[in-house]
Amino acid sequence: MDVNLGADEIERIIPHRYPFLLVDQIVEIEDGAHGVGIKNVTANEWFFEGHFPGNRVMPGVLIVEALAQVAAVTLLRDVDQAGKIPMFGGIEKMRFRRPVLPGDQLRLSFKLERMRGPVGRGAVEASVAGNVVADGTISFALVENPSG
Repeated sequence: MDVNLGADEIERIIPHRYPFLLVDQIVEIEDGAHGVGIKNVTANEWFFEGHFPGNRVMPGVLIVEALAQVAAVTLLRDVDQAGKIPMFGGIEKMRFRRPVLPGDQLRLSFKLERMRGPVGRGAVEASVAGNVVADGTISFALVENPSG
């Protein structure tokens, strides 16, 4: 289902905040099992200052984090999961196929493969202009928020 969740709505669902909120918009969510988000990679991103001067490239680990944030929004939008904290469990077979540069628009996709209790895994893919830049599998746990 097409949706249009901006930063304010995303912040109501997941606990991430600037500078670590890496998703600008959620454009699709289907039954808590599939989600698509957008990250507009601008020239003034905080991570470009040191990665790398004169050759700015978005760190692969931050692409993975952005994918995980799309997964978290997809899952935590479900009323039964709302308010939980998403925790990384693992990253499997992640491949980085080309660099992500200033001016790129990342399309970030998550598809739930399995959920057993609070633990799950899903396929993730990041693309720019229809070209896959990263893909793999993430595992995670949705844990109770200790602050309520």
